[in-house]
Amino acid sequence: MAHGGFLRQHSDDPELASHIMHDYTKADLDPVTRGMLDFASKLTRDPTSMQKTDVEQLRALGLSDEQILSVVLITCVFNFMTRLADGLGVEVPPGRQEAHERWLTGGVLSQDWLMTPKE
Repeated sequence: MAHGGFLRQHSDDPELASHIMHDYTKADLDPVTRGMLDFASKLTRDPTSMQKTDVEQLRALGLSDEQILSVVLITCVFNFMTRLADGLGVEVPPGRQEAHERWLTGGVLSQDWLMTPKE
């Protein structure tokens, strides 16, 4: 939610932010971005299923080995930080969760571009 909110604030494409928050697979993304997100999602959800063909697909999209390494490292760092916080019991600062809930139940509900995933 925090990252989707950041994207919404700093993007010229609020509809894209909505899709990222809900389901990036329904967003109108270019093939390279979709390929990177598919790769990162697979690496996050089922890392033992990664195969050489996953890297080859990124190469076929035009990514260099350095860019592929960046995708892997960014995914790993994000997952590491999340697991570190979860493992140590880091809690959301007081008031932060309530602020997110208010944001999600307030006027934002009337903003279809944000709350309704694109089919």
